[in-house]
Order: sequence, then structure tokens, then C-alpha cells
Amino acid sequence: MPQRIVILGGGTGGTMVANRLRRVYSASEATISVVDRDDRHVYQPGLLFVPFGLARVEDIVRPRRRQFRRDVNFYESEVEQVDLDEHRVELADGTRLPYDVLIVATGVRLQPEETEGLTGDGWRERMFTFYDVPGAEQLAAALERFDGGRLVVNIVDLPIKCPVAPLEFAFLADAYFTERGIRADVDIAYVTPLDAAFTKPVAAERLAGLLEEKHIELVTEFSVGEVDGAGGKIVSWDEREEPFDLLVTVPLHAGAGYVSRTEGLGDDLGFVPVDPHTLQSRVRPNVFALGDAAGVPISKAGSVTHFEGEVLTENVRRFLAGEELDASYDGHANCFIETGFGKALLIDFNYETEPLPGRFPSAVGPLPLLKESRLNHLGKLMFQWLYWHALLPGRDLPGISAQMPSHGKEHHPEHV
Repeated sequence: MPQRIVILGGGTGGTMVANRLRRVYSASEATISVVDRDDRHVYQPGLLFVPFGLARVEDIVRPRRRQFRRDVNFYESEVEQVDLDEHRVELADGTRLPYDVLIVATGVRLQPEETEGLTGDGWRERMFTFYDVPGAEQLAAALERFDGGRLVVNIVDLPIKCPVAPLEFAFLADAYFTERGIRADVDIAYVTPLDAAFTKPVAAERLAGLLEEKHIELVTEFSVGEVDGAGGKIVSWDEREEPFDLLVTVPLHAGAGYVSRTEGLGDDLGFVPVDPHTLQSRVRPNVFALGDAAGVPISKAGSVTHFEGEVLTENVRRFLAGEELDASYDGHANCFIETGFGKALLIDFNYETEPLPGRFPSAVGPLPLLKESRLNHLGKLMFQWLYWHALLPGRDLPGISAQMPSHGKEHHPEHV
């Protein structure tokens, strides 16, 4: 009887792992089933560009079914719950899927309604998010209309997917209004609950310097408790206020609803606690998680999902073969950070090592780390092609592995 592998989520992680596993197992050796609520696969890094007219929605959305290799089964349905004791998934349409291995890859849910006032007066009129397709499109129209005032880019709380995207939005907004000739009429503020521009000190210092160079105000340790859309202000829990004419918000994030409905599967936010090196669930040995759905101490970034997918695929194979799991995932993440005017930064880090200056992926480059360059910008643009044609199909990228490369990084005492 073939092994039964069920993957919940047909986004980046679910699609990549399904295709990798299909390369490991023939159809007679394993059935691979993927479940998702719709048939729209969104290239999420592209959402950043939509508000500025640099990308079209039709270019970043494709049918999920077409991204899977042959003999991967796709079920279009919401997940009702997981029965961990009976090893089966119950779908909203009544379908039951028994499994030998379950992989949770359902990403995150945006929850703007959880912040008082955010979805009230002014929502989708002067308050927007670019973290979903409708919001990105509506924000594009709002930016075209905006001819001056205070633009606030705000993160309500952490964790969020793609933690550098709000910074990128602020940088691109600076370039956008400069190119329109109205930058002097626009005040831009980056308002974050963090105590710095980023979570890692060396990168935070560099990014704060860029914000200052571009005359973008940095407001730290601001945890939003309420949004007053009619009055045009966000209010922190300690009663500080930040006024806005246009608010670009990153709402609260949580895991998929069924995770919370399945006792023991997730934490308080609906993310699945896993071993950070093997990605095996802490609640059941035949359950794994990756990507934004996984509770690991690293950024919820697309590169993380890619690197996790390599180790997770091997661990599913080892688990089904009764072998010891591979504990080699080190938290490797890298992110291109658009800084406007055709340039970008690149950061590369893991659980233990923060972003450092140097070159990537080796000492001879070609990409500079923590430094603005045209080449990094071109790398970010090229990544979309790699995403559809290499990463999703489950192919390896030559010279780039799941483990963070140590060569090429400049280690100094102040970075330790």
C-alpha cells in the first residue's frame, strides 16, 4: 500500500514540498495530496510592487493546480480540523483524508479586525494594507490620488510574513513621490513595535541610516492599540499618537483557523511548534510544518520556506523509512531589500549569525551584502522567474544550499 502524504496549503511551502516529494516517490510508492481553499497561487513578493505600478496582479497570480507535478492530487476546500489521534484531515466539504505523514504549510491569516478601529471609518479609503491582492490594488489607486500629507507605514505587531516588506514600502514610497515631483510635500514615517528598524543590530543600524538619509522618520516601540480612521491617527497602548493622512498597515498575523481548532496542534497564535532543526512537530512525530505556519525563531520569509523545504523533504523520507531525522536546518534566511531608485540591499543570516557585510554566496560574490547596489535590485527582479521555474517545481539552485554560507562574510568583534 502506498504511503499517504497530506499537505495542507498550496502556497510556496506546500507546492515546493509536494513537487520535491513527487521526485522522491513514484505514484505507486506514495500518494501526495495538497489541500487549499482556492486555486490562486500568489507570488507574494510581487505584492510590494503593485501599489507603485511596478507589477500587475495578472503577472503574479497563477492557478495552483498548474504548479504541481504529475500525480499530485489537489483538493480545493477549507480545512475543518485535523484528527491527530486518527491520523486524518477533515475538510469543510466533508472529505476525509487519512495520512501517514501530515505537512502543515498553510501560512498566515491577516487579522485587521483584531485591532480596534482598523476596519472602521477609513478602511480601504485612507487605511490600506498591501499584504493581500485587493489591498495592493486599492492602495495603488490611493497613491495615485495622494498629493501631499503624512504617510505612515506601520506594523501592528509581530510576527509578520516578509518582515522587510514594510521597510521596502517606505523606501519605494520615497522614490515614488520623488519621481512624481512631490516628495517635499510628503512626510513619511516608519512606525514599528520593535526598538530598532530591524530585529538584528548590524542590519538595524544600516537600515536606520538609510531611513535617515531618505528623510523617513523612524518611530520605535510603538504597539498599536487603536486606530482612529476618522481622526486620522494610530494610538499605542501607552497612549502615544501618530497622525496620518494615509496609513499603510501590516495587520496582525495568525496561523490558519483549523490549527487553533485542533487541540494541541498549534500555539496561542495558531502556529505549529516544531523542532527548529528538523521541522518535526512537537506534538506528533508524523506531523511536520514549514514556512509561515511553522513556529521557529526566524523570519517568516520566502527564502526560509525554500531552505526549510530541502530539509523537510529529506526528513519525510527518513521518517517513513524509520531512519534518524536530519537536524541540519540552521535557520538560513536571505532577503533582498528594495531601497528605491533601482537599488537594493541583500541580507543573509541564520539562527546564530546576524546579517553581516561581505559578499554572497561566497567571498567572490557576486552580490554585496548590506550594501545598496543595482545588482541586488536585478537579483530581486530575477527571483520571480526562479520562483515559478525552479523553486516551486522543487529544483535546487546551484551554489545555494539550505545551510547559510560562512564564506564571504566580514566577521568583526562588534558583530559577535
